[in-house]
Amino acid sequence: MQFNLVATDPQSKARAGVVQTDHGAIETPIFMPVGTAGSVKAVHQRELKEDIKAEIILGNTYHLYLRPGLEVLEKAGGLHKFNGWDRPLLTDSGGYQVFSLAGTRKIKEEGVKFKSHIDGSTLNFTPENVMDTQRTIGADIIMAFDECTPYPCDYTYAKQSMERTHRWLQRCVDRFDSTEPKYGYSQTLFPIVQGSTYKDLRIQSAETIASFGREGNAIGGLSVGEPAEMMYEMTEVVCDILPKDKPRYLMGVGTPANILENIALGVDMFDCVLPTRNARNGMLFTTQGIINIKNKKWAEDFSPIDAELGGYVSTFYTKAYLRHLIHSTEYLAGQIASVHNLTFFLWLVKQARQQILNGTFRDWKDLMVKKLMTRL
Repeated sequence: MQFNLVATDPQSKARAGVVQTDHGAIETPIFMPVGTAGSVKAVHQRELKEDIKAEIILGNTYHLYLRPGLEVLEKAGGLHKFNGWDRPLLTDSGGYQVFSLAGTRKIKEEGVKFKSHIDGSTLNFTPENVMDTQRTIGADIIMAFDECTPYPCDYTYAKQSMERTHRWLQRCVDRFDSTEPKYGYSQTLFPIVQGSTYKDLRIQSAETIASFGREGNAIGGLSVGEPAEMMYEMTEVVCDILPKDKPRYLMGVGTPANILENIALGVDMFDCVLPTRNARNGMLFTTQGIINIKNKKWAEDFSPIDAELGGYVSTFYTKAYLRHLIHSTEYLAGQIASVHNLTFFLWLVKQARQQILNGTFRDWKDLMVKKLMTRL
């Protein structure tokens, strides 16, 4: 994997670049739709490519390990072949599940013991077998095994967890570097910065992660309930330390405002389930602001969902029709809203990239943050 920095904004730390993988180029800043179990919920691959214009999508190691399982994925030739996505793929490591399944897991130095949310069976994740699992899934970018700490988090625990994450990283690197890709294309490993919301821990973690010299780096453990300003403070601290010539991936973020503010701090890559999860509940992100399509005010609004955005679903279907589908619990409602929201998120990062290239990002960002978070 290679990263080329194309431009930086003169009034902020925003960057435009290109990540080159064996499955194609990714223009940054980029938003990555989340396909937890090998599918972006309610969205076809054709829509992802042609309408949403996604350049990279995510898979979840924990969920794919459970279903369909590694044997099926390996026989298929990896996740690309299994789900038909021929562009770049990224897999998380299961570290977020260490956080989200806190009630059913035990963390030890060796790794993490989970209980499957499907049948209650015991799973053991270690840095080594997580590397092997992601090799088998076949993602272009794979993540180191870490612990995502909750917020708030006791300082002593945050420090112990961060240090364990660093020890796990060394084991991930050793295993990754001693194994080969399975399907004839290269894979790359991103370490993950932790340290909760403690500045000294974030500095220490960023310096440690940078010292490994991998092709890209990630920032984890944010967007887990802390105030937005705290997220921005931690992101800025970390981005000022992580190498400028490598992509920076802020995991699990976020709202349109979160994305724009973190681009301004030097982040290149984002992912979040928010566009599709909120879509299924009737919340639409548009070029004019946020719409709750369930509200009665849209019942007789026969204008397109978002004429300015473009794209098939956003210009073909009306607000009134989508509201009707949502209230009728029709499956098509989730499809339309999901495609729309993802189209918007990809449009947003493309607009941000163009503004960076033009040298006008900062002023544009300040206007857009206010506009896009307005409730219509």
